[in-house]
Amino acid sequence: MNRIHLLLLPLYLIFTACHDLPDHPNDIRGNFESLWSTIDTRYCFFNEKDVDWNEVHERYAAMLNSRMSSEQLFDLCSRMLDELRDGHTNLSAPFATSYYRKWWSDYPQNYNERIVQQYYFDFNYRSLGAFDYGLLTQNIGYIHYSSFASGIGEGNLDYILSYFKGAQALIIDVRDNGGGNLTNVSELVNRFINHRILAGYIIHKTGPAHDAFSEPYPFYIDPVGGGHLSWDKPVVVLTNRSTFSAANNFVSIMKSIPGVKIVGSTTGGGSGMPYSSELPNGWGIRFSACSILDPEGHSTEFGVEPSYGCAVDMDSGEAANGHDSIIDFAVSLIQNHS
Repeated sequence: MNRIHLLLLPLYLIFTACHDLPDHPNDIRGNFESLWSTIDTRYCFFNEKDVDWNEVHERYAAMLNSRMSSEQLFDLCSRMLDELRDGHTNLSAPFATSYYRKWWSDYPQNYNERIVQQYYFDFNYRSLGAFDYGLLTQNIGYIHYSSFASGIGEGNLDYILSYFKGAQALIIDVRDNGGGNLTNVSELVNRFINHRILAGYIIHKTGPAHDAFSEPYPFYIDPVGGGHLSWDKPVVVLTNRSTFSAANNFVSIMKSIPGVKIVGSTTGGGSGMPYSSELPNGWGIRFSACSILDPEGHSTEFGVEPSYGCAVDMDSGEAANGHDSIIDFAVSLIQNHS
């Protein structure tokens, strides 16, 4: 059952009906004010980001002039949105889409696909949809899942877990996974639990004020049924700063499961459910409007930290010799606790 999406639908209906925005004219000032007010009344992370949105308005409004081109207005509005430091916030015009990149660009990449494929598998690995998988020489299963936007077939997961039935542990690598569909999160998590778990909480806007939110609403994930395979051996999840959005949510849930360790660097965050709207000129605006909290009720907008003692960066010298320090750490962690 898609519990997350079933819960989110009524929340969005409540959210979109709770307040209406005034109409703005389709001109330079009108489009700017429409963008600013849409964010002002519906964005969900002002407190976390510590942004004075009124001050931002005054600063950027002073740069407007009636002779601006569409490109100049787009650039100005994009810089204003960057003040939110949110990878889920985008302005889309026919000629460009804005995107805040510093949530990952200011950090080490901590992943090199070629190193894994060549030096750990000699290119002898299997691919199934967004999954690349194979057995490491230490008898440890390895899966790299590149995007939660790619569906997870129940039969595919059964086959992969069956392939690893003799392995002592499993590494799930979600480095460079930029997110996707929350349904796929629950369909992967449910293979690693044997009872219903609290997966987190959802809070949504109830009005235009920056602090107008509902009470946290819990959501749950049930273990897989229908005779499908599950996994009860140790699991290590590998992360980097480019683990974002739905992948960030996956890590926050997996971290709460006994027998699971998170290894690597703090994820990129992105815990807001995106909401889309439109400016008078037809430009699209997408932003975080509904916050998802982890099972302990904490925001993960700024990322999920590795398990205690498991923060690891890739060593550039080791990488030059074909070693992924994060995989090597995970293997050592498994072997020392087996």
